[in-house]
Amino acid sequence: MEKIKFDFNSRTAIVTGGAQGFGFDITKRFLKSGANVIMWDNDPKAIDLAIKEIDSPNLSSHVVDVSNYEEVDKIVKEITENSNIDILINNAGITGPTATLWEYDIEMWKKVVEINLMGTFNCCRSIVPNMIKNNYGRIVNVASVAGKDGNANASAYSVGKAGAIGLTKSLGKELADKNIAVNAVTPAGAKTRILDQMTKEHVQRMLSKVPRGRFLEVEEFTSLICWLSSEENTFSTAAVFDISGGRSTY
Repeated sequence: MEKIKFDFNSRTAIVTGGAQGFGFDITKRFLKSGANVIMWDNDPKAIDLAIKEIDSPNLSSHVVDVSNYEEVDKIVKEITENSNIDILINNAGITGPTATLWEYDIEMWKKVVEINLMGTFNCCRSIVPNMIKNNYGRIVNVASVAGKDGNANASAYSVGKAGAIGLTKSLGKELADKNIAVNAVTPAGAKTRILDQMTKEHVQRMLSKVPRGRFLEVEEFTSLICWLSSEENTFSTAAVFDISGGRSTY
């Protein structure tokens, strides 16, 4: 299937978790579409491998822990000294362990919520003022159907992604009178490293609930991200876009 072409006109995009999974494919597609991409990831080895594979002069990177606001804000201030930030893709996230709520490790629960929810908040809080100053911005928060429906044995992940959905709706309405769109996408199971964090039983249970009988292809997801991030999206904001293959609750 031929990919839909987008023109990002040298817009500057930050992609969190950009060296792996969804983020890596988004990074590559943005670069091919004319964007300057700043890839954020907390894994320096993954960043090095991604940079070597892509080999583009329009790609730069930072090792960033999105759950640390001071770290995020410091890097944003450095970037905005010389460039505006036009697009933010809040993609960084972890699923955490598979466990019932009453057996869930408390520190891991906090970590999963910190990355999935607070990481999204931190990036938006730091970057939105630059977008307001510029009167332009596109923000896409990668949530999950788990945030809409709740997944059994994944309370921290479900809470974090539900929070990201609520943040999207609130921030989108706060910025609705500006040329800044804030939307969320809620994928179901996809062929990314996130599946490696789940038990085989959970993966099979997920697959059995998708009427299309297969997991989401990464390229399908990236196409939706591209449209929401583009200048073609002039109206949609504070919305949640499901891309789940018609699945029912896991």
